[in-house]
Amino acid sequence: MSIVALAGSPSANSRSTVLLHHVLNRLDPDVERSEIVLRDLPAAALVRAKANDPLIRRAREQVAEARLVVIATPIYKASYSGLLKTFLDLLPQDALRDKTVLVLGTGGSPAHLLALDYALRPVLAALGARHILDSIYAVDTQFAPHAIHGHVAHDEIVERIERALADGPIALRPPVDARVIALAA
Repeated sequence: MSIVALAGSPSANSRSTVLLHHVLNRLDPDVERSEIVLRDLPAAALVRAKANDPLIRRAREQVAEARLVVIATPIYKASYSGLLKTFLDLLPQDALRDKTVLVLGTGGSPAHLLALDYALRPVLAALGARHILDSIYAVDTQFAPHAIHGHVAHDEIVERIERALADGPIALRPPVDARVIALAA
């Protein structure tokens, strides 16, 4: 089992990336995984759709090799990040065929909850995704400040992530306290 995690936030101090790291830290240590921080990819190559740029090409290969794709994105103006959209546009049309997809989103209010289903899910389906686990959406108030990691998700969000992971074909570590997981990130 190979897993690729897409961090779709342009911010280095991202709550959506906190959720992404929680998922990655729950994986069995023997599970092959990689994280693609989209903001670290060359902006000019993304904007100009230079799929043959070496870093873009490697990121596309990582998605192609994965069996599980975990996508984390903030919700801005009722949609997922433009950074994520720019990267998804560079993937082949069947890039998510035969893969399981888990979507993690964060936003300022519950009003943006449906952005994951109505904005992002159709794009994932167009890329061939057929097995999309229940999305996890958290608002800013569902995070506590953390001196080292910026934020830690509240227990209710951690429990929803645990339920979503239980539905996927993923080898997991035994559950531990969410605050301990945040410290390991």
